[in-house]
Amino acid sequence: MQLLLDWLEHRRRRWPHTANLHLLINDRTANTTSRAGSHWISAPMRGRDATPERLRVDRRPEETMVRGPDPLHLAGVFGLDEKTAMRYEDSARALPEQTAEQMPVSRR
Repeated sequence: MQLLLDWLEHRRRRWPHTANLHLLINDRTANTTSRAGSHWISAPMRGRDATPERLRVDRRPEETMVRGPDPLHLAGVFGLDEKTAMRYEDSARALPEQTAEQMPVSRR
């Protein structure tokens, strides 16, 4: 968590006026809206627990629960194919039902 907060602070100081919405940007992408290349991101993360893909996978369900099951939003934010985004939507809709079913009767 602290590493992410440090990065965000560095990003704000280094590129205060960037229009790039991607979390990870660099000197080449700060003045564009494209993402940083895979090698630039993954090379320093090798051998670490928090890889970019793992962070991305963890963000999908959370984004769905916070924003609601909107496949167009998911497709845009995560660059997903529409069918994949619809699968996430279905999973997000089923999650509250599964959670309610797993709760003890006394807590419902």
